[in-house]
Amino acid sequence: MRWRVLSWVVGVTVALVMATAAAASAKVLLVGSFHGIHGKYSSLQAAVNAAKPGDWILVGPGDYKTSSSREPAGRTDTPAAVLITKPGLHIRGMNRNTVIIDGTTGGAACNAKTRFQNFGPKSKLGRLGLNGIMVWKADNVSVQNLTACNFLGGAGDVGNGIWWNGGDGSGKIGGWGYLGSYLTATSTYFHDEKTAATYGIFSSNWDGGTWDQTYASNFNDSGYYIGACQQICNQTLNHGWAENNALGYSGSNSGGWLLIENSQFDNNQDGFDTNSQNGDNPPPQDGACPAGVKPPIKGAPSCWVFYKNNVHDNNNPNVPAAGSASAGPVGTGMSISGGHWDTVMDNTFKNNNAWGIVLVPYSDSGTSCPGGTPNFLGSGTCFWDDYGNAVLGNSFAHNGSFGHPTNGDIAWVNLQADPAPCFSGNTEPGGKPATTSPLLAQTVFGSCSGQTTPPNGNAAFLSQVLCDAQFNGPGTASCPPGVGPYPRATHIRMRRLPKHLKTMPNPCAGVPKTPWCRAGKPI
Repeated sequence: MRWRVLSWVVGVTVALVMATAAAASAKVLLVGSFHGIHGKYSSLQAAVNAAKPGDWILVGPGDYKTSSSREPAGRTDTPAAVLITKPGLHIRGMNRNTVIIDGTTGGAACNAKTRFQNFGPKSKLGRLGLNGIMVWKADNVSVQNLTACNFLGGAGDVGNGIWWNGGDGSGKIGGWGYLGSYLTATSTYFHDEKTAATYGIFSSNWDGGTWDQTYASNFNDSGYYIGACQQICNQTLNHGWAENNALGYSGSNSGGWLLIENSQFDNNQDGFDTNSQNGDNPPPQDGACPAGVKPPIKGAPSCWVFYKNNVHDNNNPNVPAAGSASAGPVGTGMSISGGHWDTVMDNTFKNNNAWGIVLVPYSDSGTSCPGGTPNFLGSGTCFWDDYGNAVLGNSFAHNGSFGHPTNGDIAWVNLQADPAPCFSGNTEPGGKPATTSPLLAQTVFGSCSGQTTPPNGNAAFLSQVLCDAQFNGPGTASCPPGVGPYPRATHIRMRRLPKHLKTMPNPCAGVPKTPWCRAGKPI
């Protein structure tokens, strides 16, 4: 652990030194036009092709339709409208809301009509689908101040709006450092789950990076995803907003130093989920601090921290939802599923009609179960109990209004003898203690001692969360007798973009001399 953290610090330091040297000779490539001054390039991909590491690319307002796609060397399943393989590029739109990298081929920007969708290259398995902007194994690339829309799913590894991809499926870290800010990722189109957009703003097989001032909606897996980072991510999500997704955020096996703060998760099926599973290996999801590393927030007992976020009104079944993400329990603000040593601190959970927070085990299939228990739930199963998590100082209001047994603020079940969680300082309006299942959890488990606790079973809660998640498949087969089903999808609705999402105050800041900027500000 200590060597890996040290190597990351050294790697970032070297990258910064190289970036400083490159900045001295950096050029600015202009795409489109700005205030009547035309750039040399008509597409972002053309500018990327011409750029050298360290260069800047400014993109003028416009609807940049998808006309072609590219794939990384050796890969035929990940076509992207814009493929970036050069380190250190700085890509910046001049206005977040009017610079649109568009997956559609005609009509108005981000058109919802079928005839204008680009379903990607043809293959023996059918149309592959398409990714939007994909940074492929290129360190320290920044993408800022623009919108990506309508990049759809298909037979390939696709459907992702903006993706820092360090080599998905490789089991290795292939990228270091990134910045994504003032970004919007969405889709207006839904016909079926096969072609639905999958992830909004996405990081995989990556070490180190920051997202700030971002928005993601209408994805059938999650608005945000951080995973496959070999358990130690060194990444931050700040000032994010996710709505109308199956999961507002998903993070498989992502731990170590990871901070999600000052963000909003609302009107999703399940607001936020982090989990252990066989996929984007290795599991488990473990938020313990690597050796020599301190928590990002003072007072947090671990290095994976969910801090000062607003999680509300996640009661929406009428969202695109596919795969394991579709099992996110509707009406739930946050799910820690088979996660270890995560800290949930000083957040607000409001109007989530099933539960504010649930801490549950996670089961998957496979013959290898790192950090888990093979065959615990039958031959060929992998099981990760949840343990060691800390839920501290959060505010709760009006959660649990579905009214089924155990619905409320906090619910927890463990099925093995594991390090105990801790629940302390969680309150409802007026200073009342938050409701918990099991009862009195804040009294019995008020100290973050990590002592081993026997399984609590919590059969009442377990039966309810399995019912909500349709664990046994569609219908109510897993629901307790006499309990009506939790809300199910009746008609998928795509959410319109909020008006006037905050754009970068000064898109010329830090940019070398260019005709579009005067005295460091836009002309």
